[in-house]
Amino acid sequence: MLANPKAPKPFNLIVILGATATGKTKLAVNLAEKLDGEIISADSRQVYRGMDIGTGKDLHEYNAINYHLINIFDPGYQFNAFEFQQLFYERFKEISDRGNLPVLAGGTGLYIQSVLDQYSFAYAPINKALREELDKLSDSDLVKRLTDIKPNQHNTTDTCNRERTIRAIEIALAEQNPVDEITFPEITPLIFGIKFERKELHKRITMRLKSRISEGMIDEAKTLVDSGVSFDELEYYGLEYRYLSQLLQKKISRNDMFQKLNSEIKRFAKKQENYFKRMEKQGHKIYWLDGTADVYEQALRVINRNFK
Repeated sequence: MLANPKAPKPFNLIVILGATATGKTKLAVNLAEKLDGEIISADSRQVYRGMDIGTGKDLHEYNAINYHLINIFDPGYQFNAFEFQQLFYERFKEISDRGNLPVLAGGTGLYIQSVLDQYSFAYAPINKALREELDKLSDSDLVKRLTDIKPNQHNTTDTCNRERTIRAIEIALAEQNPVDEITFPEITPLIFGIKFERKELHKRITMRLKSRISEGMIDEAKTLVDSGVSFDELEYYGLEYRYLSQLLQKKISRNDMFQKLNSEIKRFAKKQENYFKRMEKQGHKIYWLDGTADVYEQALRVINRNFK
């Protein structure tokens, strides 16, 4: 155990990453309780209100620990990595100024890396005049406009619906006229990753999906639609909500939804694992914890061994 949790530490940020269904939130809460921490979510969908079961917010796990960047926007808003980075730095400063330790936890690799590597994003506010101009174009003309501005466009999801293509054009134009660089805080991270063998991780994913369905995930999606969220907007959020949208439109059966979604989440988990492996190759030291054992005790041993 730590001799003095309140003593000055050689790190000013703990990062907890890993594939979906690996138990990141629980570890984040345990470490935050031990080290006077506050949790910042690094999840691209947990920022949205009303999307609780499908995004796995598990707010009951936080106990009395303060958490940030959860439930801050209504569905329909298109949150992005630039905004996450800005909000993270604000919360990082606020938490640090209170004398507490920021704990960044989640599985969205781009969000995590954007703050660790201090990416310089182009500021792209909503441009009403541009949107009025673009609104007159057909879907195919919008895609052509985007590829004319950004010939090497590789993110095909930016052309999957009209609203996203328009936003991608705004961002691409902003990248041509970047604003002054922001001043980044000095960050010394301690990074933990939770891992499972592939077979065990797949088992956890399937069990969790069954649990979420029994907890009301389908009804949650229906409530979102009834509140005014369109099926296109629901599909924009991917994974659970894409297949729930198709189910509610009767395009697929409940069994098809489960089977397809279960397979898609497993593929997504593999992409997450590959992303974190690339982070290691790029120089980030990640202390990997065995998910089948007590990850909290493993993390404390790493801290005591390396950061006394």
